[in-house]
Amino acid sequence: MRRILAAAMTIALAAVGAAATGARADQVRHRGGYDPRIEWQKCTDPSLVSRKAECGVLAVPVDYKTPGGPTLDLAVARVKHTVPEAKYQGVMLVNPGGPGAKGQGLAVLGSLVPKGAGDAYDWIGFDPRGVGASKPALTCDSKYAGFRRPEYVPTTTAIETTWLRRAQRYARDCRKAGGSLLDHLKTQDSVRDMESIRLALGATQINFYGFSYGTYLGQVYATFYPSRVRRMVLDGVVNPARVWYDSNLDQDVAFDRNMKIYFAWLARYHKIYHLGRTARAVERLYYAERARLAAKPAGGKIGSSELTDVFLQAGYYVFGWEDIARAFSDWVRKHDAGALERLYLKNNPQEKGADNGYAMYLAVQCTDAAWPASWTKWTSDNWEVHRRAPFETWANAWFNAPCRDWAAAPAIPTNVSGETVAPILLISETLDAATPFSGALEVRKRFPRSALVEGVGGTTHAGSLFGDDCVDNAVADYLASGALPKRRPGERSDQKCDPIPQPDPANGAARSKRAPAPATRLELRSALVTR
Repeated sequence: MRRILAAAMTIALAAVGAAATGARADQVRHRGGYDPRIEWQKCTDPSLVSRKAECGVLAVPVDYKTPGGPTLDLAVARVKHTVPEAKYQGVMLVNPGGPGAKGQGLAVLGSLVPKGAGDAYDWIGFDPRGVGASKPALTCDSKYAGFRRPEYVPTTTAIETTWLRRAQRYARDCRKAGGSLLDHLKTQDSVRDMESIRLALGATQINFYGFSYGTYLGQVYATFYPSRVRRMVLDGVVNPARVWYDSNLDQDVAFDRNMKIYFAWLARYHKIYHLGRTARAVERLYYAERARLAAKPAGGKIGSSELTDVFLQAGYYVFGWEDIARAFSDWVRKHDAGALERLYLKNNPQEKGADNGYAMYLAVQCTDAAWPASWTKWTSDNWEVHRRAPFETWANAWFNAPCRDWAAAPAIPTNVSGETVAPILLISETLDAATPFSGALEVRKRFPRSALVEGVGGTTHAGSLFGDDCVDNAVADYLASGALPKRRPGERSDQKCDPIPQPDPANGAARSKRAPAPATRLELRSALVTR
């Protein structure tokens, strides 16, 4: 049953509801404004309990322009420092990206930082407003990402009309579900929530670790509150000059390039997967099977759109390359689509409320900046890009299409500036498709005291704390002492590292030389995936 948020705005939002932790917030007024407090209690999530985390709820204004009005609840968790007080380095807020990804569980992230450098911080995970255990949580239609969706590429008027109607219907469902809350789900609102968390914790400054969209959240926070920033790690860096319509077109070209890299990898292991001896042969096979599934979905479930979504994961990370290869090989050689179906469900769950991440992705992206109102503009741009990069251009267009009919008015984008901000650490792999490398260079330019670590030639998105010693030790050194790689002249990275390595299914021994990615970050990678 769909959660109706609008009807509860004046009553339920004014009260402090119980979040997953069962804790409550103690709100007080201070100097005519808002001075939040958190009552910490035991967590209930096993992964947080095992790390001795504390959980709580923070009540914040729905609209910061009216601090005495309705409130909403942020679910917050804290894993406290374990070093002596003399070595304590303050609070570290974490955001996993999305937008729309849950972050409360990332209070455990400090344990993954090498050299014990994370032990000196209080790690603060929180579900952003509208997300996860924060209340109310926006959900519009859990069945929207179900099986047998229309073909993505609108080669006929019927396909185009069907997708336009679907997008309009989802936007309408979100208007009914979210009501006036939709006007207060921008990045700027979450930045003010971060400031409320700082106040609640009694911290003079914050440290921040942001992945993917979380890097933009950090950029905007630093722009609003430059003196409150102590240290920041931004991994998978969003380009603030391309928010958000243009950034999605940038992604389309980058993902198409990364899929060609993946097809070449599949060809290299033809003896294992039997999908083609050359990258071109594998690519032809993929598009042939995509056309075949468009005509007749496997098992009535996996059609061309679902196949695109399964393969899309390979453009984000190298970690799932073998799973996708085996699943596609099973389909091509045995006509067994079971593994493809499982991979699709892994990233598109069908249970009640499963669209919360997607709903909140749209709630943020549709209102951070204006989107073109003219469908002619959309079609012209996307057909132009599709001719060069057909893999996911139209899939991405339909993913964002509800923004045309979104109920909330867009904001004026933040002019991100870091001229006076303390030194920060930027991380990116050269061929990151979700947040292209040009974004990291742009932020490096806007934050003149920053340093950029590059995983040279890598295709993995937001890959720090995945076992790459060069990258992870740079994080550890920065968190321990504030030390950054020496800033180099010109528009370039400041430290070059090997990227996260591609898997080698032919050599298990070689693969075992590198420690597997920590479970917490493997879970996190799904949260980071967004178009």
